[in-house]
Amino acid sequence: MQLGIFSPLDRWVKLGGEGVQCNDHDRTVLTMKTIEPQEFQAAAERLLLVDVRTPAEYEEVHIQGSLLHPLTQLKPEQIRETAANRGVCVVCHTGSRSREGAEKLQAAGMGDVQVLEGGVQGWTEAGLPVKRGRKTMSLERQVRIAVGGMVLLGAVLGYFVHPAWIGLSAVFAAGLIFAGVTDWCGMAMMLARMPWNNPDAGRSSEVPAKPDNR
Repeated sequence: MQLGIFSPLDRWVKLGGEGVQCNDHDRTVLTMKTIEPQEFQAAAERLLLVDVRTPAEYEEVHIQGSLLHPLTQLKPEQIRETAANRGVCVVCHTGSRSREGAEKLQAAGMGDVQVLEGGVQGWTEAGLPVKRGRKTMSLERQVRIAVGGMVLLGAVLGYFVHPAWIGLSAVFAAGLIFAGVTDWCGMAMMLARMPWNNPDAGRSSEVPAKPDNR
């Protein structure tokens, strides 16, 4: 399966083995492959699985053999070096962040990049094995709580303090619409950088350089 993703005009993409650049209101369409969990299992030996979620999410549950590279800290050159002659498969919770991460890798010139369909959630629902740790709150839930709280706050302040505060609710409602249309959420990116989502910040990474086959 392939996904069409828009990016700035100055990016080149691989379509049918050739680099193609299309001018459509200064936008280029990136074609990105997706792979089903069962397909990935069969091709695991030739693919490096990169998890772009937060360290807290990774600690709670991750696919065995995946390497943690949070989206906010994703470095294509590091991924290229680790992958060596393998392709790269990017995974997140449900698929949104992994597409953004894969797009970043493609823009850096990496050709064989795929997205794991359904993310870790889809992998788990398929009954495939995962490694579990301490329970945490997913980034998606944090976004829903934060946005819902700000909308409620705007409504309460608008009723009891001044009607202008209703604008706060409108701003966050518009943000939700924008996130739904573009599949990009600024609130999620901000929350991903918070200390509670990065418990190992400031310490050296303990993620192995090679897949864990235990």
